[in-house]
Amino acid sequence: MEGSKAYAKAFMRRYKIPTAGYREFTVANYNEGVEYIRNHPLPIVLKADGLAAGKGVIICYNHVEALAEFELMIQMSKFGEAGKKVVIEEFLDGIELSVFVLTDGINYVVLPEAKDYKRIGLADSGPNTGGMGAVSPVPFADTAFLDKIKMRIVEPTIHGLQKEKLDYKGIVFIGIINVKGDPLVIEYNCRLGDPETEVIIPRIKNDLVELLLATAEQRLDDVTIETEVLAAATVMAVSGGYPNDHETGKIIEGLGETLEGSIVFHAGTKNDGDNVVTNGGRVLAVTSFGDTIQEAVEQSNYLLEQIYFDGIYFREDIGFEFK
Repeated sequence: MEGSKAYAKAFMRRYKIPTAGYREFTVANYNEGVEYIRNHPLPIVLKADGLAAGKGVIICYNHVEALAEFELMIQMSKFGEAGKKVVIEEFLDGIELSVFVLTDGINYVVLPEAKDYKRIGLADSGPNTGGMGAVSPVPFADTAFLDKIKMRIVEPTIHGLQKEKLDYKGIVFIGIINVKGDPLVIEYNCRLGDPETEVIIPRIKNDLVELLLATAEQRLDDVTIETEVLAAATVMAVSGGYPNDHETGKIIEGLGETLEGSIVFHAGTKNDGDNVVTNGGRVLAVTSFGDTIQEAVEQSNYLLEQIYFDGIYFREDIGFEFK
């Protein structure tokens, strides 16, 4: 489901789960793929079939670029084995969100939804990253929209896993896009996402260990998810230069600062003698609660302003479209 985009798309087709139209190509039908691209409306999305460290999805806005990327992926092994098969999809225009389902193989519960922010710059500009922040709940995901997701996507997915005899217990991450009020699936992952996890888990009132035990013992039908009504917002502090070349080993100051209703998660840090220093591109994630997303974001931003390391950067506009 996560390791092969072609498998996931075929799975969705079998169980009538709404998703973008697509075709898949390999070196064996490369020329057919070239013709398909030439005649495909723009933009066009090219996806390496396998796992490519989050870099295997390319949105092309002209046919020349699309053909060049297609050649690089299949003929020049741009993504190695992951790109030996390429899925070509229609471009979907809408707002994305992430839905998380916990299944014991038969039963399931839906966890709080979230929206993450991948771009490095304000208002979703610049290159993609591993994630600059997240919010939960997602304001446009009202009861009616979530019911559509449950009926059209979640239930057919869990039914499909059983029908395919895939003995799976755990998280099913469903990347969804809202296209004019209708949910369509972008991708599946078999794990929680980051930094979505830092807003989802704090909003779950249930004991997480008890939830996992119920999953292992196949008794999720006895579980009701209790969710915090407050909004949660995570803002990620990153190293200067990230997601490109960046230095590590910078001393982090201000970690003693705390605020009620906030949590500081360490991501790329390590101990160096008496100091905590940076040890990666994404360094710290600060999650805060608030009556609104805006309040939660403002509190996370305020706490990050009390923390310092050379080159620190964070997006101050997480959740900007909901303010």
